[in-house]
Amino acid sequence: MPTDLDKSIRQAIASGRVEIGLDTTMRAAVSGRARLVIVSRKCPSDRLEDLQYYSSMSGVPVISYAGDSYDLGRACRKPFQVASIAVIDPGDSGILAATKGA
Repeated sequence: MPTDLDKSIRQAIASGRVEIGLDTTMRAAVSGRARLVIVSRKCPSDRLEDLQYYSSMSGVPVISYAGDSYDLGRACRKPFQVASIAVIDPGDSGILAATKGA
C-alpha cells in the first residue's frame, strides 16, 4: 500500500527533478544541488555514512525510507533496486514540506 512519501516521490519524479542511485545522489549532496536525500533501509552502511556526512556538510536533510531498496525502486516506478534518491527540484510534490517533521 503506497504511503504519502511514496506518492510524494512519484509526484516529484513526474513534475520535478530527482537523481536516482548512490553515485548520483552522492554527487548531488556534495555539490549542494540536492534539497533532500532519501535512503532505503538496506543502503550499504559505508556508503550511508559517507552520504550522511556530505549531506550534513551541505545542509541537505537525509530521510530514511521505511522499506528496502526494492520498495524504494517501486516507489520510483523503476523495475530495479534503488538505494537512494536526491530530490533536486520537488516540482508540485510538496515532498519537502511533507518530510519536515520526519
